[in-house]
Amino acid sequence: MINRTDGSIESAEDLPVVMPEDVEFSGRSPLVDSEDFLATVDSDGNPARRETDTMDTFMCSSWYWFRYLSPQFGAGPFDPEEAAYWLPVDVYTGGAEHAVMHLLYARFFVKAMRDMGVFAETEAAMRAHGRDPQMAFDEPFLMLRNQGQVLGAERHGDHLVINGEWDQGRLVASSVSVVDGATADAGEVVGELMRRTENLLQVKTDSGLVGVEVAADATVDIPAIEGVNDVTQLKHHLEIQRMSKSKGNVVNPDELVERFGADSVRTYLMFAFEWQKGGPWDERGIAGSRRFIEDVWRLGTAGYEAAAVDEKASGDLRRKVHQTIAKVDEDMVEFKWNTAVAALMTLRNAMLDSLRAGDVTAAVWTEALEALLKLLAPIAPHITDELWHHIGHTESIHTQPWPVSDASVAAEDVVTMVVQVNGKVRDRIEVSASISEEEATEAALAAEKIQSWLEQGEVRKVIARPPKLINIVVA
Repeated sequence: MINRTDGSIESAEDLPVVMPEDVEFSGRSPLVDSEDFLATVDSDGNPARRETDTMDTFMCSSWYWFRYLSPQFGAGPFDPEEAAYWLPVDVYTGGAEHAVMHLLYARFFVKAMRDMGVFAETEAAMRAHGRDPQMAFDEPFLMLRNQGQVLGAERHGDHLVINGEWDQGRLVASSVSVVDGATADAGEVVGELMRRTENLLQVKTDSGLVGVEVAADATVDIPAIEGVNDVTQLKHHLEIQRMSKSKGNVVNPDELVERFGADSVRTYLMFAFEWQKGGPWDERGIAGSRRFIEDVWRLGTAGYEAAAVDEKASGDLRRKVHQTIAKVDEDMVEFKWNTAVAALMTLRNAMLDSLRAGDVTAAVWTEALEALLKLLAPIAPHITDELWHHIGHTESIHTQPWPVSDASVAAEDVVTMVVQVNGKVRDRIEVSASISEEEATEAALAAEKIQSWLEQGEVRKVIARPPKLINIVVA
């Protein structure tokens, strides 16, 4: 039934209300422009208008992922075979504020669809393919991850030199100039522009905030902006806060891509913030990501040639490669993009050292380069695919299997073992990663820095956790 404007409800005799078909879709409800639909009468026979907002905004978004599976499927809301393969959704990501309401609706819809038997064919298809459908549609999503928000960067306001006449504690400005580094005696009011409301300014001076009214005929001089300047072009101070057009702190990604390249911007977004926390935008950080991308290009186009192969150097680079694979793989699963990029930057450094020295075998170099490109591909998709073809591959890097770490290769040969006396760290010594408990104890007791501590009493107990820790209890 449809609510009337007076709050009454159409009687059963009026139903069903048939939707008009001669409508035009223009971005808003087409019912708004359909007089045949709008015009009706209330229960007393008086003219009334039907409600046009007939569907909640969450209606479609509460089940859209099912339709995405098979948008051309005509025999039902979705293809059971596709649903049997893809569902339930592995990970749901979104902002916390939006997701709360959307998840509520989505869960209601899925449970209702389950109770109505909408998933019966999908469950049968799951069984046919060896999947257990039990509880597969009790919840729509298996995991929720809320991303943080990138905030607007702090920005200092223009440093102003203002002259004019004082009027009841406010300076009525006849001239306003942007002058970096101007001293306090350069004008009537000198300081940073903190706020501006039309022609009213708040300026932070050495003695506090001062109100300034810029007269209509005042001259405004902004050296960085060519032509005739006006008060609206002055930049006021911005605190770290949400990006908003009204605050003037929105970052246009198109401009950044034009200046630095898409891969550099993507890498910076992944590297600069913890994904689930976010943080303030700082454009200066893109330069570091750009250098990283340039180094990757250098590595991919270098045409490596071994000069003086060293077995240890080759082993060290292979170890770093497989440690990086393990680290990035773990971080990707945990949505820790920033530490994944940091690990790739560390691998980049090791490869640059190997490139300069020419001390690893060609096979080790190729393994390292291909692993670096594959691991970086989700973050910087363009340069990695281009380099993948450059080194001789014909298929896209984005169709390649994900690298797998070999634990035996990633294992360290030598580790730092902490030696404690009565629970306090007294030394650190390098030992074999495979050192036994007996060997670790002997090494700890023989360490030079430990001798003075042993002289203070008798060794009562040794707690050995090789190769990481030895704790000697002296009493």
